[in-house]
Amino acid sequence: MTEQIKQDMVGKVAFITGSAKNMGKAFALALARRGADIVIHHRKDTSEAQTAAQEIQSLGRRTLIVQGELTSVSVIEQIFAQILSTFGHIDIVINNAGVVLKKPMAEISEEEYDDVFAINAKVPFFIMKECAKHMADGGRVINIGTSLLAITTGEYSVYAGSKAPLEDFTRALAKEVGSRGITVNTIAPGPIDTPFFYGQETKESTALFASLSVAGRLGDVKDVVPVVEFIASPDSQWVTAQTLFVNGGVTSR
Repeated sequence: MTEQIKQDMVGKVAFITGSAKNMGKAFALALARRGADIVIHHRKDTSEAQTAAQEIQSLGRRTLIVQGELTSVSVIEQIFAQILSTFGHIDIVINNAGVVLKKPMAEISEEEYDDVFAINAKVPFFIMKECAKHMADGGRVINIGTSLLAITTGEYSVYAGSKAPLEDFTRALAKEVGSRGITVNTIAPGPIDTPFFYGQETKESTALFASLSVAGRLGDVKDVVPVVEFIASPDSQWVTAQTLFVNGGVTSR
């Protein structure tokens, strides 16, 4: 029997940063299956972005590919202007793009600190600023954080620290735009089985992270996608200003 997917996002426009591949692409495809038109953002993954666009178009949805270094506020402003010019409105924004650094604090350079905070904290802030100005009433802002916010662990100081501001940004914007029916939430996945995770882990550290979940495994992208779908949907209207941990019991708060 063919699964009947709810079509509750028809007519919506979703902008997802870092959506040419990995988890961002999975979010894009999931929202497209529910009817949303998709704005695919990438920095230098041109072929992957085109492939993602083709997959989304095969679902009968419109796409727009935008490219740019989001650490430049003018680029963010230009992208929002391009989306509005193409579609006329923006309904769902997912701050997914990020960078990870695993390194002892004593070895972290000023340049590394600035780079990680620029991508993980500055970029979401200024995207949220544009959401406050341009998002349609009833919209959804979703920030992708990390479960490391609730774990005591070494070597992730800059990564976890740069993601921590998302919680405060989320609460502030939720209060400021709530009267317009816009919700703002942070989703904080645990270790996920993607290249983003493996780039800085060893076989031993991977096994340790897997052992921390109740199922003794790493998370999968498909574990996170349904939560994003729900928060992006009309059904989540009463969920705002929250941080939702999606980690198989690795940590709770």
